[in-house]
Parts: sequence; structure tokens; C-alpha cells
Amino acid sequence: MSDTPKLTARQQQILDLIQSAVAQTGAPPTRAEIAAQLGFRSANAAEEHLQALARKGVIELVSGTSRGIRLRSETLRSIHESRARQFALPVSGLAQLALPLIGRVAAGSPILAQEHVDQTYYVESSLFQRPPDYLLKVRGMSMRDAGIMDGDLLAVQATKEAKNGQIIVARLGDDVTVKRFRRNKHLIELHAENPDYPTIVVEPGEPFEIEGLAVGLIRNTMLM
Repeated sequence: MSDTPKLTARQQQILDLIQSAVAQTGAPPTRAEIAAQLGFRSANAAEEHLQALARKGVIELVSGTSRGIRLRSETLRSIHESRARQFALPVSGLAQLALPLIGRVAAGSPILAQEHVDQTYYVESSLFQRPPDYLLKVRGMSMRDAGIMDGDLLAVQATKEAKNGQIIVARLGDDVTVKRFRRNKHLIELHAENPDYPTIVVEPGEPFEIEGLAVGLIRNTMLM
């Protein structure tokens, strides 16, 4: 179990790219993005390398989503000293970071208010490139194609600032939502990663606040 799978140079490049994408945007890349970044002629070539990584047990592939790529807990343990350390999972005996799990958020109150905390999870902090401040349980499938599923726990760094293309936790009036952030001169757009969900457009003067930035993902089944 402690043996690290031997990767080809190209497979290591793809693994590094997956980690880097998560560090920058909160989500893994699509096959097309991998192909474009590494100079493949088609997304099928990227898919072949991803399947090889999956066979070696380094990643899991989630069917039906363009960004359905997850790093396995064993992979995280073996690479936690590398540059990008994103998808943190609980590691027995190594817990260093206590992360509150945020439940329903009351209107007008801080997201980290004590009454919002359902429970606390202990996670190995060195697995995160950006330190998270809390976990938020994902509700619904609006971010499905970013590999973020209903019931997953999103690791969030509290911040009021975000760059275009990053996945954020936003407060819209009485609601808290997870979406991909876009801002232009006139308005803010919050994009779902599922064509069944519409883009949310925030007009000037409408209640809106950035609550945090997605910095990792924990599959809730791993916490049972």
C-alpha cells in the first residue's frame, strides 16, 4: 500500500496539471483543456492518459462529467510535499487542522457564526496549497461538470475577493451558493457547471457578497 505507482513523464505532467488547475480554479481541467495545454491533437489522447492514471490507482474518473477527475487519498499522501496539494482527505494520525462544517446559514449573519457549525472535521493541513477555513456541504448538482457533486464537502478559504474563473461561495440575499465567478464592467455573473442550471446575473445594487474561495474537495463518503 505504501508503494507509489511509477508514472511516465507524460502521466506525471498530466497529474501536475490536474493539481495546478485545482489550485488556480478549484476544479480539475477538462479533457480538452489538458489536450490544449500539453499539445495533444485531440481530447481522446488526454482521455487515454487519464485512463492509464486511473488504472494505476492515482486518480478516479467520474463518468458523465467533463471535469470528473478526482485524486485518490493514497496519491495525496505520496505527493503532499509537491507544489500543488489540493483535494485533502482525512489522514489518520496526521490531523492538524480543525475545519468546521457549515450547515444552513441564517440571513444576515456571518457564515462562520457558531450556530451554523454542524460538526468539526480534522484534516491534514499540508495537503492544501491554500489553507481552508471551513467546509461547506454541497447541495444539488449545479456544479456537476466541475466534479463537485451533491453531498461533497467543499473546502473553502474565507475571502471577499476572487478572480474571474474561480469557484466561489457567494451570498445572494438570504441564499448561499457555489458557482464560478465572472465579473465585467457592468455586472457579475455566477455560472453553474451544469447546462440544466441557468447563469445567475447580479445587477448593480443587488445584494451580493463573496464569502470564500474553493480550495479543495472532500468526498463525504470518505468521512463515514
